[in-house]
Amino acid sequence: MEEIKEKKKSTKVETKKAPVVTDTWEYKDRTYYLTSGKEPLTFTIPARHTRRYPLVWFDPEKGYERELRYATNQKSIFVDEQEGPATLKHVVFENGTLHVHSTKRNLQEFLAVHPFNNVLFKELDHHVIATNQLEDLELEIHAMNAANSIDIDQAEAILRVEVGSQVSNMSSKELKRDVLLFAKKNPKLFINLANDENVVLRNFAIRAVEANIIKLADDQRTFKWGSNDRKLMTVPFDENPYSAMAAWFKTDEGLEVYRSIEKRLS
Repeated sequence: MEEIKEKKKSTKVETKKAPVVTDTWEYKDRTYYLTSGKEPLTFTIPARHTRRYPLVWFDPEKGYERELRYATNQKSIFVDEQEGPATLKHVVFENGTLHVHSTKRNLQEFLAVHPFNNVLFKELDHHVIATNQLEDLELEIHAMNAANSIDIDQAEAILRVEVGSQVSNMSSKELKRDVLLFAKKNPKLFINLANDENVVLRNFAIRAVEANIIKLADDQRTFKWGSNDRKLMTVPFDENPYSAMAAWFKTDEGLEVYRSIEKRLS
């Protein structure tokens, strides 16, 4: 009897549980917007595959492209999984946006794999928006702090890029105010200009010309001393004369001229 029991034990087959497939889809209301920035009264995107608008999605698991079709009476967005008559419906953006309730999962899935997704429209992601807004605010604070601590000469140099030669007639208070406003309005450009040493050197050259310490020839190709017309440098072809002068100030010869001009401007 014991031998028979042992035999029965040895022939017992262990059954393995099938893996549980979990559905990771997040049920929530979603909003989509047109990437063009325009807000037309209505804008319709293709809702089924046609020769003019091919609507297919490559399925990496199956290894081939699957035809898409949005039908309100079907669970699947793939034509090869849809059964019976399909109730088609237009997908319409109104005033540049489309709001899709959480219960319309098939429409949300259809929009997620639509060929126009991230091309003509995008899903509104509040987390991404908050992140971008935070980065913009931090950049603005950084620019404002930098603008508040720069000296007047650098403020003038940066503002000259934005408003031109009229900065020469502005008071120090006006320069300080406008450079803060500039940093608030365009913080990225302000920081780039503040970190560009050539901006200050270009402004220095412009101030020297305005004070007639040096002269720029009418053809914009030659800088000379204002007192005796002695040639200082030739501007390379197709280059901004003040950018060329800023680069020249960094040379041994240009540095001596820079120091001489600095004494006359002070």
